[in-house]
Amino acid sequence: MRARAESCGRRSPAVRRWLAAAVAVLFAPGPAGAFTLQDLFAEKELTPKKFASRFADFEYEFAADVLPAAVFLQRRKGDCDDYAVLADLVLRHHRQTPRLIHVRMVGRVAHAVCYVTESKAYLDYNNRQYAINVERCGPSLREIATQVAQSFKANWTSVSEFSYTYEEDRKRFGVTVVKTDPPANDPDRNPTPAKASR
Repeated sequence: MRARAESCGRRSPAVRRWLAAAVAVLFAPGPAGAFTLQDLFAEKELTPKKFASRFADFEYEFAADVLPAAVFLQRRKGDCDDYAVLADLVLRHHRQTPRLIHVRMVGRVAHAVCYVTESKAYLDYNNRQYAINVERCGPSLREIATQVAQSFKANWTSVSEFSYTYEEDRKRFGVTVVKTDPPANDPDRNPTPAKASR
């Protein structure tokens, strides 16, 4: 009974890392030009292009887990998942219709982007430093995967739409398209944009 009670108090390594990062953010001074999630929510008429420009000086740093929004913003470091998930949250708050897209490529780690239906474009963490920081693209998963793979000079194998919430800290994959399947069989052949949640 005692061993069971002790094990109940232990936290998983992922939870311990998340808690340590959150504590570090709370007590670390912010860099010049830093902004918070509340700043992004409060910004008037925040477009995908304006959102991307706020991240021009962020650094790339891979992490196996999606960083909490406050940690990503304070550290000004993260990867494509951190950026895409935050874009989804913030742009949905601004009544836009973002979609999280996960592209798997041959010989590479998968890449996440945030497609914004109203802009007919996607936000890519690799393009945040350029004047053209949103990539125009058609709405189907096959079109998005093809364009993302071209930016890596790679071939894609499959692409999925997924959802994520910080509270749950879990990706939930939905519709998937496999490149070798006939395009006529794609489940999103005629995509119907979902309404932005209120």
